Amino acid sequence: MMRSHRSVRAALAAATALLLLGVAAPAAVADDRPDSYLLDPAGPAVDDIYPEGIAARGDTFYVGSTTDGTIYRGTLHSPTATPFLLGGVDGRTSAVGMKVDGRTLFVAGGATGRVFAYDVRTRQLTGSWQVEQSGAPTFLNDIAISPRGDVYVTDSLRPVLYRIDASDRRASGVTLLPTFLDFTGTALQYTTGFNVNGIVVTPDGRYAVVAQSNTATLFRISLRDRSVTVVDLGGEPVAGDGLVLTGRTLYAVERQGSVGYVVTIALDRQLRSGTVVSRTTDPGFDDPTTAALVGRSLLVVNSQFGERAAGEQPDPFTVVRIRAPR
Repeated sequence: MMRSHRSVRAALAAATALLLLGVAAPAAVADDRPDSYLLDPAGPAVDDIYPEGIAARGDTFYVGSTTDGTIYRGTLHSPTATPFLLGGVDGRTSAVGMKVDGRTLFVAGGATGRVFAYDVRTRQLTGSWQVEQSGAPTFLNDIAISPRGDVYVTDSLRPVLYRIDASDRRASGVTLLPTFLDFTGTALQYTTGFNVNGIVVTPDGRYAVVAQSNTATLFRISLRDRSVTVVDLGGEPVAGDGLVLTGRTLYAVERQGSVGYVVTIALDRQLRSGTVVSRTTDPGFDDPTTAALVGRSLLVVNSQFGERAAGEQPDPFTVVRIRAPR
């Protein structure tokens, strides 16, 4: 519809008046979320939670106790996380790496050799898997979930990567944890100590990146042909614990005594190489182990493993929130 000259002149006059008067920009929204979240202790691990893993979905996050397996749940807007799943239930006496996918929380059980799945709405156990009882030491450390729903689990002591197929994520009783890849004979060789630790899967589901902590090396795993290659960081060591991937930016949490860093790595398109962009620390870090990305923030777990090793009394256990480095 055509407009009259009078209506056009009126519109131009109004626009000019606004330009002359100036229009105030919207005020920045204050971030009133806490910078630190206290884990409210419960059960036999009242004074020694020693958390390690974290998973987040929306404003809700979950943190596990390595000491007794209690799972704590918190929200970004409350300063305290409280017990969600009590330790010892279902044989869950330790909780290490974890991920939440939809309404299912997957938990790696460390030296128990178990993986647990829980419905976060009902708190019911929906699946439980056990590594093969070969007698060899095991430590199920971290979990990543592919876009199609496959669950990948690392073992820091056995040279294997496990996978629970997306179609087998619900199970009755305790079932065998299937091996997806044996690292024997690949570029990733296990040595003394804790080997493969953190793991992430790319958004297209083609690759996984894992951190071998004791050699300070990252590896790319093709989830199609199961080939394993070193991620070339130009000779820069990264002793990664937990990993977080967003786009082609990889965050690796390095636990360096009571300090610790979040290492920011820019990866190339094929994840064959990368550049260490920065190492970020924070006054709130105390033996940080893993992290979860929530919006523009990283939630970083303070394990205080150093205090445990030294036999010292730990401080209250916390998760700290920092702005994700760029």
